[in-house]
Amino acid sequence: MKAKINKTNAARLLDKAKIPYELIPYEVDENDLAATHVAAQLGENIEQVFKTLVLHGDRNGYFVCVIPGDHELDLKVAAKESGNKKADLIPMKELLPVTGYIRGGCSPIGMKKEFPTFIHASCLKFEYIYISAGIRGLQIRLNPKDLISYTRATLLPA
Repeated sequence: MKAKINKTNAARLLDKAKIPYELIPYEVDENDLAATHVAAQLGENIEQVFKTLVLHGDRNGYFVCVIPGDHELDLKVAAKESGNKKADLIPMKELLPVTGYIRGGCSPIGMKKEFPTFIHASCLKFEYIYISAGIRGLQIRLNPKDLISYTRATLLPA
């Protein structure tokens, strides 16, 4: 018998929006919260396992970037796309108070506030991608178009 997976806030929001998804648990390694570890645990292509980064721009405040797990975010591109002159990742200590999520469990769905969201255009190459379900050890597998439409995201150039 499969263990029951408790739904996260992000999953409940997708239910409410009638967006199909699957919750996929994985083994957490507290010393390795990298998306590459998650992809290995899931046995999936790292290009389909997306990480959620929260930034603060000098003009427009907080915004969210969802990018493939093996990519480094280009801060210049992120700033330009979000209408800022410059942008930086927020300090780790601000993550929980700003988003309601912790490192390694930050989902682009269901943050405390709705922030402008930008998703790497490469997501459209895939039928499904993985994003954090909002806790460590659980991923949401969904169609990237559903994620884009739900978060009203803008595509970041791939």
